[in-house]
Amino acid sequence: MEYAPCISQIATLLADPKRSAMIWALMDGTARASDELALLAGLSTSSAGAHLSRLATGGLIKLEARGRKRFFRLAAPEVGAAVEALASASLIRPDHVSKSIAQPVPLNPPLPLRRARVCYDHLGGELAAELYERLLDAGWIEQQEQRVEVTSKGVTQFAECGIYVPALAQRKRQTVCACPDWSERKPHLGGALGAGLLQMFIQLGWLRTTEESTALQVSTNGQRQISKIASAA
Repeated sequence: MEYAPCISQIATLLADPKRSAMIWALMDGTARASDELALLAGLSTSSAGAHLSRLATGGLIKLEARGRKRFFRLAAPEVGAAVEALASASLIRPDHVSKSIAQPVPLNPPLPLRRARVCYDHLGGELAAELYERLLDAGWIEQQEQRVEVTSKGVTQFAECGIYVPALAQRKRQTVCACPDWSERKPHLGGALGAGLLQMFIQLGWLRTTEESTALQVSTNGQRQISKIASAA
């Protein structure tokens, strides 16, 4: 039998609602005190300590001692990416499953993560959902059911922005798609086009990545410039 990573241990750690609540509170990459995490999860300090110890032993979080206080943060950005992927998967409901059973629990991500973040290799969050709606309204893209296409107008407009859609279409991946956004309950732009836009925004200094989280820092100029895209078309 070929080697397969053991994900059952991680799944067990995240299956507990209290532990997943504490992990969720760390999704923005910040370090939080153990007593703060206990309060957020509705646990006593001692109970929270036991849960945090299990998460640390399991390699999902790491401890930072600051004097007498204990602070915790995600052990690596990959942990946040995995939790985000699970959150996205919670939006997928098979048609044969009862809505009452499969209805996802409302998520309240930290503000920086909700505003703008890296979703796989493209932009996610409020900023991305707003951009997607403008692109639709301006006629740069068209959506029919689950299929998204760039219009001839969009090809021209994206080229003026420095993104050449015909070149993206030559790559061995989907050119454009609608990616479900777990925090906004609205789609944002995925595929090679979405990835190209994110890289352009970062190169222009409009967005900046962070080491400890998928959250993106949005500059004042970046907020203004991204909001202009497709707004006057």
